[in-house]
Amino acid sequence: MNIILLGPPGAGKGTQAANLVESRNMIQLSTGDMLREAKASGTEMGKRVADVMARGELVTDEIVIGLIREKLEGDKKGGFIFDGFPRTLAQADALGELLAEKGEDLAAAVSMQVDDETLVARVVNRAAEAVAAGKEARADDNEESVRFRLTEYYKKTAPLIGYYYAKGLLSTVDGLADIATVEADIAKVLDA
Repeated sequence: MNIILLGPPGAGKGTQAANLVESRNMIQLSTGDMLREAKASGTEMGKRVADVMARGELVTDEIVIGLIREKLEGDKKGGFIFDGFPRTLAQADALGELLAEKGEDLAAAVSMQVDDETLVARVVNRAAEAVAAGKEARADDNEESVRFRLTEYYKKTAPLIGYYYAKGLLSTVDGLADIATVEADIAKVLDA
C-alpha cells in the first residue's frame, strides 16, 4: 500500500509517518531525508544533489523523481509513505507515472487539516518547549518562518488536495487532534 500524507508544515506528517513505519512496516520516503542521504552517499545521484545544493539552488523535480525511483526499486515492505512529496501538480503527475511504470498504485492521499492560527501557536510553543528543556529549537520554528512556509504550502502544495479528490483518493483527518486520535483516523482510512 502506497500513501501520501498531505498537510502544511507542522501538521504532524512526520510523526504520523513514523507511526505507520512502526505499526505497518511501511517505508517513509521523506524528500528532505533522501536528499541528505544522497548527498552523503557519494553515488552519481548523490554527487548531482551535492553540486546543486552547494550552488544554493533548489533540487530539480528530475533529481527528486530519480531518488524516489531508486527507493521504489528496493525493498517494498508494507508499502511507501510519501512525506513532503509531491509538492506540486507536476510532481504529482510524475509520481503517478513512476508508480504506473513500476506496476504500483496509490491507495490514498490523506490530508491532515489544521487551523492556521492554531498551527502557528503549536510550532512556536514547540520551539519554546525545546528551549525550556535545554534543547535547541529548530531554526524555522518561529512565527515568521511558519507563516512563510504556510504561504508556500497554499501556493504550491494545497492544489494537490483537489487533484487527489478528483482521482477519488483523498481522505481528510483532523491534524490538530491528539497524536493517537490522528493515528487511529489514518488507520481507518487505510483499512477501509
